Amino acid sequence: MFAVNMYSQNLKQKPINYTADWESLKQYEVPEWYKDLKFGIYFHWGPYSVPAYQTEWYSKWMYEEGHPVNKHHIETYGSLDKFGYKDFIPMFKAEKFDADVWADLFVKAGAQFAGPIAEHADGFAMWDSKLTTWDAKDMGPKIDVVGAMEKAIKARGLKFITTYHRHWLYAWFPTWDEKTDASNSKYEGLYGPKVPKGTFVMADTPTNPLPNAKFNQEWLDRLTELTTKYDPDIVWFDNKMDIIGEKYRQQFLANFYNQGLEKGKDVVVTYKFHDLEVGTAVLDLERSRMSEKKDFTWLTDDSIDWKAWSDIKDPDYKSTNRLIDFLVDVVSKNGAVLLNITPTAAGEIPSEVEKRLLQMGDWLRVNGEAIYKTRPWKIYGEGPAEVVEGHLSEHKNADNSSKDIRFTTKGETLYAIVLDWPTEVTRIKSLGIAAEQKIKSIELLGCNETIKWKQKNNELTIEPLSVKTGDYAFVYKIEFVK
Repeated sequence: MFAVNMYSQNLKQKPINYTADWESLKQYEVPEWYKDLKFGIYFHWGPYSVPAYQTEWYSKWMYEEGHPVNKHHIETYGSLDKFGYKDFIPMFKAEKFDADVWADLFVKAGAQFAGPIAEHADGFAMWDSKLTTWDAKDMGPKIDVVGAMEKAIKARGLKFITTYHRHWLYAWFPTWDEKTDASNSKYEGLYGPKVPKGTFVMADTPTNPLPNAKFNQEWLDRLTELTTKYDPDIVWFDNKMDIIGEKYRQQFLANFYNQGLEKGKDVVVTYKFHDLEVGTAVLDLERSRMSEKKDFTWLTDDSIDWKAWSDIKDPDYKSTNRLIDFLVDVVSKNGAVLLNITPTAAGEIPSEVEKRLLQMGDWLRVNGEAIYKTRPWKIYGEGPAEVVEGHLSEHKNADNSSKDIRFTTKGETLYAIVLDWPTEVTRIKSLGIAAEQKIKSIELLGCNETIKWKQKNNELTIEPLSVKTGDYAFVYKIEFVK
């Protein structure tokens, strides 16, 4: 039956059932529990973690003649007809993987949701699949990674997210090239179908030919198996999903949303660019953020490494200060952050990654009330911000000024988050008396010292403290006279 809106006392109710069409799917509403989530963790981890060289796209570029990854691969492992991507799978042993240890770290980091990449562009499923033997339970580590993480994450009260990238598999490997193992039909279950040379294009370029019905159906079937078996709260999609037939994308959304209705729970799907219709799921950005506050809830996925999404031998990790400032800025604009981390092939989280996560957790234990379950204020902040093409620029060496302030709210409380330790008087123009909000009290989270402040006609001034109370962003909790 077609979904309908039911009304009681003018309140919109959930549809009885979703059907596979955009009109029905636009009845979807982002649940309140998701709006409360601000920080999540996921991880790029698979056979590409074995070479640990330059990029998680190793599986793609190793076959690209003349590419630095291709040169490295041939010099290190030999020719592509003798040692292809499939040959990394037995080397992906994950012998030190412990889902409980990872989940405990995510909790200590202050994450509210977490989970694995279920399948990346390489076509290797990280769950125990009945639809393929090219999976982590049958090969490589012989572990149901998705299942182990689902159990550990849900046991700790976090929301469970899985991510799905399989649409990138189409033409990812050179199945047309007889000089490589990718052309061997017995490996089609991993490398994908035979396609003409030149079929692979980036996400912003039309694909020709498009995937056939078999590839589309496999995309949907594996996704259905994943979501019914592990019951995620959130399903995240990488971009380029628009190469999958529209009816298959619609059918997944209907299936997953109806699964939630049947289980009596609200679920979430995210998408990028134009891969789904506006209003049917949550918009996700990649390594970027909105330049202004938005009225709708959105997400950004970012990596802890400046260069790569998976473990590499020469990592370049972002500082904890940058990670926290990024989180604060995103939350002030009605967004949330999904942070990618980079485990080793053996199943260890690098010490420098763990260090940053624990530092974020320490900060959130003191200042989390200004992040968790908050909503944006009338403006996202004050202070300079360099804007490029609608999104804040992501310069590696850019330092936030102490004049940069971000706002969040919870009930009647306003939080003014200063992105660096204020050594001079903090001036907030939007909180002058003329703003018609009379301030009752101000405190600095994590500090017992009395804050000296004055609300003038055109600004609020806050005197700096003599002793620094932390290493990262600093939160003024502001209460108003009712």
